[in-house]
Amino acid sequence: MKRLLLPVLLLLFCLNVQAQQEDEDGERNNETGFLKDENFGKNELSINALSLIAVGALDISYERYINEDSSWSTEFWVQFNEEIADEFYRDIALTGKYKHFFSSNYARGFYVHAFGMISNGDYGEEFYYVGDELVEQEEMRFTDFALGFGIGGKLISSGGFKADFSGGIGRNLFNSNSPTIVGQIMVNLGYRF
Repeated sequence: MKRLLLPVLLLLFCLNVQAQQEDEDGERNNETGFLKDENFGKNELSINALSLIAVGALDISYERYINEDSSWSTEFWVQFNEEIADEFYRDIALTGKYKHFFSSNYARGFYVHAFGMISNGDYGEEFYYVGDELVEQEEMRFTDFALGFGIGGKLISSGGFKADFSGGIGRNLFNSNSPTIVGQIMVNLGYRF
């Protein structure tokens, strides 16, 4: 039951974000697609504050808008905290995402995304008994590629500051030494320019 609490809260938050964004719709510039009072560009830089604080990993993102309904992004993850690294298998990852927005505002509000992630780390530590003796099998290095999807919501202030909340799940495809399932929970803070 506790495992379902976070995804349900995230979904409710995203629906609330969409409702608030639709209320702000107004006259648009025909060339840029931005609302009349918006003057920022189609690029975003951000950092995942949740992974930095909770996991001790640097997760930075660059996002570029294709049009008012979609964008692509690239994320780079590096794990720095050795104490948490024992519990978290991914050391380095590079992720590409495609996002589709469902708001009437330019690239904000509720969205769904698909992602591809190449990751590297240690996985496979096992304990077993040989007679009465407990034996530990060493962790094995892995490099694997995962495909997945997720949902999220994005807020943009009139000055260009952004907060992006999302979650996703995927599956590693090629290496038996890697974790089967990969997950992403993101609280990205950044700036649109």
